Amino acid sequence: MTIAATSFVEELQRHRLLAETGEPGIYGRSAEFEDTLLRLDGLIASIGAVDKPEVLRFPPLIPRAQFETSGYLKSFPQLVGAVHAFAGDGRAHRAVLQAVEERRDWSAGFPPADVVLTPAACYPVYPAVSGTVPTEGRLVDVMSYCYRHEPSDDPARMQMFRMHEHVRIGAPDTVTRWREAWLRRAHDLMSRLALDARSELASDPFFGRGGKLLAINQRDQGLKVEIVAPIASDDAPTAVASLNYHQDHFGEAFGIRLADGSPAHTGCVGFGLERIVLALYRAHGFDRSKWPSSVSGALQL
Repeated sequence: MTIAATSFVEELQRHRLLAETGEPGIYGRSAEFEDTLLRLDGLIASIGAVDKPEVLRFPPLIPRAQFETSGYLKSFPQLVGAVHAFAGDGRAHRAVLQAVEERRDWSAGFPPADVVLTPAACYPVYPAVSGTVPTEGRLVDVMSYCYRHEPSDDPARMQMFRMHEHVRIGAPDTVTRWREAWLRRAHDLMSRLALDARSELASDPFFGRGGKLLAINQRDQGLKVEIVAPIASDDAPTAVASLNYHQDHFGEAFGIRLADGSPAHTGCVGFGLERIVLALYRAHGFDRSKWPSSVSGALQL
């Protein structure tokens, strides 16, 4: 069975779970939706708590200089959300107001700020852990709102959404073993939530002709695995979690070193909180009180 994305979002709105704002991919969330999401967030945190990670929370902004160092702009310019802020005098302000009144473009009065919207929850972590890591490496639990410029009527493709991630930093074998353990945990989580989910090799949406080669290389090396589940379609399930091995990309970029001076390797497992909540309503219906007891138990409803 396939449910059109527009029909699904209309049902979500009819049941007062999401509120339309007039901009594709930007929604208000109801109290029940938020409650479900926060319970899910707590469940994910509890699963990772056995590893005793350091917990960090950042605002959904990253300094422009760190953003440029990350390489994101090179690979995904189409998704970037740059922040612009007014920095003029009274005359410039009057020019902006006149442009608004005349329905002209007023953005020239707002030059770039020194921050960019965070594209993934893990991005502020790497500059925060620069330097030499302990012998056992580092492990960080992080959650944040994230932004990607891909407006869509598909409710699973929000422009602003939350990701809960666990980030592993250390030697290559440490990171890869950790990722394999989290793949098992992620499948167990989906089973506890009674979602029809599976894992598959994937690639990021790299930009341009050169990006196609990067995507092929990423897939061939098995650097990205996604957990997918039905949201708007059974035939084309949506990624609700991803497990990524960055090799030494962030270690080199941010000067994260092992004890022997070599660049640290990093990996992350990220859960799309809104997407998993949407998958729950898609799978179990819009009346949360009638969800399977196993799901209610997992989320402590």
